[in-house]
Amino acid sequence: MSQDVFSDAIARLDAAAKYSKAHAETVLRLRAPKQFVEVNFPVRMDDGTLKIFTGYRCRYDDTRGPAKGGIRFHQDVSPSEVRALAFWMTFKCATVGIPFGGGKGGVIVDPTKLSMIELERLSRAYMRAIAHLVGVDVDVPAPDVNTNPLVMAWMMDEYSQVVGRREPGVITGKPIALGGSQGRGDATARGGKFCLAQLQTKLGWDPKSQRKTCVVQGFGNAGEHFALFAHEMGYKVIGISDSFGGIHNPDGIDVVKAAASKTPKRHVIATKGDKEITNEQLLELECDLLVPAAIENVITEANASKIKAKVILELANGPITPVADATLHKNGIIVVPDILANAGGVTVSYFEWTQNKAGFYWSAQEVQQKLEPIMSREFNSVFDIAKQHNIDMRTAAYTHALNRLAEAHEGLGTEKTFGKV
Repeated sequence: MSQDVFSDAIARLDAAAKYSKAHAETVLRLRAPKQFVEVNFPVRMDDGTLKIFTGYRCRYDDTRGPAKGGIRFHQDVSPSEVRALAFWMTFKCATVGIPFGGGKGGVIVDPTKLSMIELERLSRAYMRAIAHLVGVDVDVPAPDVNTNPLVMAWMMDEYSQVVGRREPGVITGKPIALGGSQGRGDATARGGKFCLAQLQTKLGWDPKSQRKTCVVQGFGNAGEHFALFAHEMGYKVIGISDSFGGIHNPDGIDVVKAAASKTPKRHVIATKGDKEITNEQLLELECDLLVPAAIENVITEANASKIKAKVILELANGPITPVADATLHKNGIIVVPDILANAGGVTVSYFEWTQNKAGFYWSAQEVQQKLEPIMSREFNSVFDIAKQHNIDMRTAAYTHALNRLAEAHEGLGTEKTFGKV
């Protein structure tokens, strides 16, 4: 991410404020996080040496409920990035109406250079360092870049040891046997699928009879599941990629086979009829639907004018920069923004947290049945706001979220409450 990524996030807030009914005090409160903490903690390495790692945790806003947000392990984690991601989570949770605020955390580390036992020591040490900052009703972390259910299990177990009682609800994205939720694995992609289904109705699309095409940039967990969903819905998936490159086939890629044949390092493999291309080339393919499902800032000022998709559905967080956003909107490309399109993941995390608190667990079918009406309802609300104000869907989503945040903030009083009459 760029160093000014948090400034970019605040620009989204300012844009939404023009169309929101939020009081100026709400906008003021949301311009800075409630809490931001840096922790430095030691980890004993396999060779006996001691290393000090730096991590962060940000609780951006918890007016609507406990903060919610992932933990990432990456060498480029920075304070600006963590603040921006926590800001996005605040608005994402408000967009879909779940009772969470926004949080985020991260550790500056390249996890590929750690052994499995070093990774466990790091995970547990980070949780010990932030244990006083998180809690079932305070701040509930989850997986993010380079973390997974196993890492969440270690962290949940470490937190439980620190507080002296088992607390599965302190963290989500856990293995099912340790309190995780059925349906969490494909929740992000499934939420995007439900948004797409609503958009198809708005646009009059019939993907099978109209031979609609789809390109998925990032064939990891979310991207792979979405490609399979798109195939089931009748789309011809003509391009997929991972961090090492992509493949393109105008006649359609067998995504079921592609998912089954990925190498242990998650590489996509070209088969007969597929052409190997770069990620940059893949983003510029002519298609009906483009799905960035990998990392931030892949569509920028440099390539926005070359994007030929009719619709972009963001499964990744922040794949489009603000300048690129303006270009895409000008060119008539519909963007279903990340804080709506990929909110299925955090919504099912909310379901997991709810199940942990209740001690009662749902089937995958129940989870899916509860997710669909939420995603469909909120998509239509955002679409209607965009149409009402003649604005792009991202600004509409932030406006929708800001209105909800304003109700919570202003329920405690504003200048009108305490000022002179």
